[in-house]
Amino acid sequence: MELPFAESWKIKMIEPIRKSTYEERKQWMKDAHYNLFQIKSEQVYIDLITDSGTGAMSDRQWAAMMIGDESYAGASSFFNLQHTIQQLTGFEYIIPTHQGRAAENVLFSYLVHEGDIIPGNSHFDTTKGHIEGRKAVALDCTIDEARNTQLELPFKGNVDIRKLEDALEKYAERIPFIIITITNNTAGGQPVSMQNLREVRELANKYNKKVLFDSARFAENAYFIKTRDTDYKDKTIKEIVREMFDLADGMTMSAKKDGIVNMGGFIATRLKDWYDGAKGYCVQFEGYLTYGGMNGRDMNALAVGLDENTEFDNLESRIRQIQYLATKLDEYGIPYQRPAGGHAIFVDATRVLTHVPKEEFPAQTLAIELYLEAGIRGCEIGYILADRDPITRENRFNGLDLLRLAIPRRVYTDNHMNVVAVALKNVFDKRESITRGVRIIEEASLMRHFTVKLERIAD
Repeated sequence: MELPFAESWKIKMIEPIRKSTYEERKQWMKDAHYNLFQIKSEQVYIDLITDSGTGAMSDRQWAAMMIGDESYAGASSFFNLQHTIQQLTGFEYIIPTHQGRAAENVLFSYLVHEGDIIPGNSHFDTTKGHIEGRKAVALDCTIDEARNTQLELPFKGNVDIRKLEDALEKYAERIPFIIITITNNTAGGQPVSMQNLREVRELANKYNKKVLFDSARFAENAYFIKTRDTDYKDKTIKEIVREMFDLADGMTMSAKKDGIVNMGGFIATRLKDWYDGAKGYCVQFEGYLTYGGMNGRDMNALAVGLDENTEFDNLESRIRQIQYLATKLDEYGIPYQRPAGGHAIFVDATRVLTHVPKEEFPAQTLAIELYLEAGIRGCEIGYILADRDPITRENRFNGLDLLRLAIPRRVYTDNHMNVVAVALKNVFDKRESITRGVRIIEEASLMRHFTVKLERIAD
């Protein structure tokens, strides 16, 4: 008999979590203006709002933190991190930052200017915000198939090569670079194939453009290439990672995801002009070039995390848990972005709350209902996150409206996933009675989902 699957780690430490009553949650939700980001962590039973900075570090990472070098300049921890990134990616120039959006801020301060157009595959919230905040355009060139959540496609995060070439022909000199998000978060944590990365590189070369990877979950993308592309089944994750980055000119990284640290990020590039152009902004916004917003102890932990999380067993343990939750949702008939992605389940709210009009934000409504049901905190990746059109100031309803349940790495057990699945089933079972959603009463002009205030609309 074949042995069942088990995680490639064992537990050394636990943190207690508290259950709450429905009446408590109802009041807390009202006090938070129906924004899950405004709920206090102690008011949450199972926290799936993000996998960013919420993972459990390994014993090797904790040990590395104890010997972190906190020197202002020339810290050994920086050179440990630099060496690891160079070995994994082949990029020579490294700039540490305190997190991914800081890496974008530093690099985009040099690369992005008013009137520019940045094509890519479903830019995530901070990426789009940093582009639009500079009065440039984030142009989505994701394949159309990604919009059909029930379609099974192994690399649903791919760039549509035809759309990209049309943009390159039409906008020419207005495009400073192409950005590819691996994995494609907004489309449901969907991977990008190696073939697609090659095709983008070839197109970039044809039009003399550079390629930047938004690489928060690059290791998970490599895992999917290994497990879904037979040409790579015998390659190691590290070999696939290197081949991926050989097709790019640089990367930004939120290390809080696949680096499995609580805080950190970096820019890496093979282009000296990108490095020279960005380093001044690093000193201005983040700190000196050998710490750039990170502590020495965190750089040490990140170096170990990047090494550990580019091993197959670690990734398999993580991604199998997402697949386990997907299997439970399949049993209950709950629609989500298929196939299950690398870091989260993305429930298709418009297929669940069919009576809630788009103007009342079905995914946010579903997130609220799930929290009220069981104290489970998810995150809307949809119409609120999409912000308003910078020109017309109209809400953007042209994308997917998803409830993201992001699973922190090495934190919860499959029993927690069972609770999530049943709680979502309970909401799903009463979906016909949920006919009204929420309205916005206060919002920021960019990245509004973090601070938006909402009110429930009475039936």
